[in-house]
Amino acid sequence: MYRKKVMTTLAAAATLGMLMAGCANQAAPESSGSAGGGSSKVNIPALTSIETPKDAVLPAGDGKATCPSTTTLAYIGAETGANAQLGINIFNGIQLAINQHNKSNANCQVQFKKFDTEGDPNKATGPVTQATKEANIIGVVGLPFSGESKATGNIFEQQKLVHITPAATNPTLTDNGWTTFFRGLGNDAVQGPAAAKFITGKLGAKKVYLVQDDSDYGIGLGKTTSDGLGAALIGTDKVTTGQKDFSATISKIMNAKADAVFYSGYYAEGAPFDQQLVAKGYTGTFIGPDGLKDDQFIKQAGDASANAFFTCPCIPGELIPTFESAYKALNNAEPGTYSIEGYDAATVLLAGIDAGNQDRSKLLTWVKGYDKDGLSKHYKWNDKGELQAPTVYGYKVENGKIVPIGAIGE
Repeated sequence: MYRKKVMTTLAAAATLGMLMAGCANQAAPESSGSAGGGSSKVNIPALTSIETPKDAVLPAGDGKATCPSTTTLAYIGAETGANAQLGINIFNGIQLAINQHNKSNANCQVQFKKFDTEGDPNKATGPVTQATKEANIIGVVGLPFSGESKATGNIFEQQKLVHITPAATNPTLTDNGWTTFFRGLGNDAVQGPAAAKFITGKLGAKKVYLVQDDSDYGIGLGKTTSDGLGAALIGTDKVTTGQKDFSATISKIMNAKADAVFYSGYYAEGAPFDQQLVAKGYTGTFIGPDGLKDDQFIKQAGDASANAFFTCPCIPGELIPTFESAYKALNNAEPGTYSIEGYDAATVLLAGIDAGNQDRSKLLTWVKGYDKDGLSKHYKWNDKGELQAPTVYGYKVENGKIVPIGAIGE
């Protein structure tokens, strides 16, 4: 695949040179055990540019599309709830794609509807059932979370309504035999081993404690990460959704003198957990996955978030200038986690509509055979709905912001 370099503040050669030098010549992390947990200090330079596909399909298309005025795409997922921001990031990306499409295609004004699940598996079936009964909705971007995706997959399948998740990463979702489910990023069978390699490699951790929540996402990622950590894993513990007091788990971590903690779950619990951990004297590294990688984590964890790194099978859309500027103009905010994945997923569906696939059956067939570049990556799914060769990125907190540090686990 031919690719072009997208530039931001530095020239491509200089940026890649600095990144490679930082990884190849990295000094061993300073580590010291103490009663208050281990200490790990690693300086990995921030990434300032990424490569994007040369021939990306964009929402505007050729401007010649025609379609019925009732043609509708939908977002189904969290708009409210404890981890709502992860869903809002997606929704905003979809909205940008549809706006760009409709601006360029006067004879194909695609409608956009949204349905709030609160990110709750127990509440998601209602909105999904409602959406699938609306005949004008021929494609969906969502659902963001693994638990709600598991709870609703059969509903989509029964109605043969294609849906692309930009965020749900539990590997078993594609083992259900669904023909309407497509994942727009790598799953946790990819993220878990990459996270483990990142923690013990670039971060240099020797004693890792893993804590997981009780969600399908947290459980699945916890297992794949644990498997990858091997002998570096010195302990595990479990917490629950909505938990506020993590003192029992923190005591175990401190007694184990861990120099790194991996939290497998979402920011609603991960942020106060990190805050309480640091308040108890922990001086090691805190690592979380995509479920934690949002500015809400920093806002809720406060100064404690300075010790945090993240892993995510998501692309740093803020480093794609055309996307970053358009997204910011629309939303008065930088692209967040999954924003570019939501944008690209919507673009796949819009391109299908523009090509004349304007009912559920035809649009589903379109997605099954899709083999084109998006703005963030190449989109081609296998017969289970998984992308080929997805990339996992690392991120860190720097000066109160989450910044990318490059691909990990490779």
